[in-house]
Amino acid sequence: MSTRSEASWNVGDIVVHRIDEVALPPETGAWLLPEATPDLVSEVPWLTPSFARPDGTLRAAVHTFALEIDGLRVLVDTGIGNGKNRANPAWHQLDTPYLDRLAAAGFPPERIDYVILTHLHADHVGWNTRLAPDGSWRPTFPNARYLTSRTEYAYWSGVEMEESRRQMFRDSVEPVREHGLLDLVDVAAPGTEILPGLTLVPTPGHTPGQSAVALRSRGESAVITGDCVHHPVQLAHPELCSSVDIDPEEAVRTRRWLFDEVARSGALVLGSHFAGSTGGVVRRDGGAGSDGAGDESGAGGASAAGVGRYRLVVAAGE
Repeated sequence: MSTRSEASWNVGDIVVHRIDEVALPPETGAWLLPEATPDLVSEVPWLTPSFARPDGTLRAAVHTFALEIDGLRVLVDTGIGNGKNRANPAWHQLDTPYLDRLAAAGFPPERIDYVILTHLHADHVGWNTRLAPDGSWRPTFPNARYLTSRTEYAYWSGVEMEESRRQMFRDSVEPVREHGLLDLVDVAAPGTEILPGLTLVPTPGHTPGQSAVALRSRGESAVITGDCVHHPVQLAHPELCSSVDIDPEEAVRTRRWLFDEVARSGALVLGSHFAGSTGGVVRRDGGAGSDGAGDESGAGGASAAGVGRYRLVVAAGE
């Protein structure tokens, strides 16, 4: 597996580009992962400087991944979007050059073939649409099929949503459906192949229908996490849950399963909110300062001491 530049990777014949939208402010970490205190973070030295600041606050970002796969252009998640009313001040009425960055990577909006939505939260669906001259929200990628899990869409269609979430659906999800571009996918274990080498894998907990994106080509593999993992501190402490996880217990089970799988396979892990280096390989960690070499784990990723701990080794060349 090779790294082409700071923000792109080769997975066999698949090329993955990171498309940056915005770095999140320091207070985001405390809100998102309230149990990841500065003292706890400081006990995980490999988090600094890419993933944590010297004072123990977490670094996080919003970016998406653009894939070149079998002659097709695929976008995984669409970030926050510009000009949208959001309850989170860090997301409200953004004005970023995201689309320019996407086009510079070779992905102008009209050339996108597929948009994969790992789940339906505001920071993953925002660029689904952009404002038209008549004041309506129109699909940003008019020639793409937008895919998400049927379970995910059914959950939000059936639950009572607060006004801020209803607003997000009105401006970023329903216009795609109304234009006939939304496809609902039955994603079942161990996964559903969407394109040759691209499989959606169920990773519930954060939301009921969240999916990770597994890539495989010429013997190499990668996983785009979505929000089953928000930050690398959760590798060291898989029990840490997000304040917005819908089912925290299931989220922990999903993380432990995923970490065990990628530690065994050596797959490149690309975090949907990992700041800095973004991508790396997961290793079992036998303790502070250990690289996990020789640490044998049983089912669920539990170490010999009964607690599964992992670390992220940044991909060579970054």
